[in-house]
Amino acid sequence: MKVLILNGSPRANGNTSRAIAELKGVFDSEGAETEIVQIGNIDIRGCVACFSCYKTGKCSFDDIVNKLSEKFEKCDGFIVASPVYYASPNGTVLACLDRLFYSTHFDKRMKVGAAVAVARRGGCSTTFDALNKYFTISGMPIASSQYWNSLHGAKPGQSEEDLEGLQTMRTLAKNMIFLMRSIELGKKEFGLPEKEEKISTGFVR
Repeated sequence: MKVLILNGSPRANGNTSRAIAELKGVFDSEGAETEIVQIGNIDIRGCVACFSCYKTGKCSFDDIVNKLSEKFEKCDGFIVASPVYYASPNGTVLACLDRLFYSTHFDKRMKVGAAVAVARRGGCSTTFDALNKYFTISGMPIASSQYWNSLHGAKPGQSEEDLEGLQTMRTLAKNMIFLMRSIELGKKEFGLPEKEEKISTGFVR
């Protein structure tokens, strides 16, 4: 099992990293391969809807997004962890995901997705909701935990006091491992669900 984890925080050793470390501990103990990519401290511009990816199979802005696409295609699980900015994922995370999901045309169905939100106090639920939309539009099952996947802390190290949040991270990782293994068995036994040709409905007549 391979799990790709995006760290959307600009701080390499902040509370978002602490959440990821708790996840990684479980993945390591279960023999899963994890790769963590720090994107929060990289300049990533947003999508400009040029549609060149439909011709070339990659984003026209040749940066970290195109490198992530190769890792994304090979992984079984995909986690995005973001700090909360104004009750939303930060702009770098959103720019990255917009381009990553739009420019990659490989079959994402049954890759297990999970979102993690980290905040001082509020905004975790709306951040969690925004991130999960990338998975649900792509046929990716979402791994659940014992609570919404959030961890609380402002200054680095404060999240150590959120024992429930850390437990939520561990539970998420355990459930994700189980789901990835179950899907792998299901694909071998039954294959992927039959896919219909996509229908696009326009609402402007």
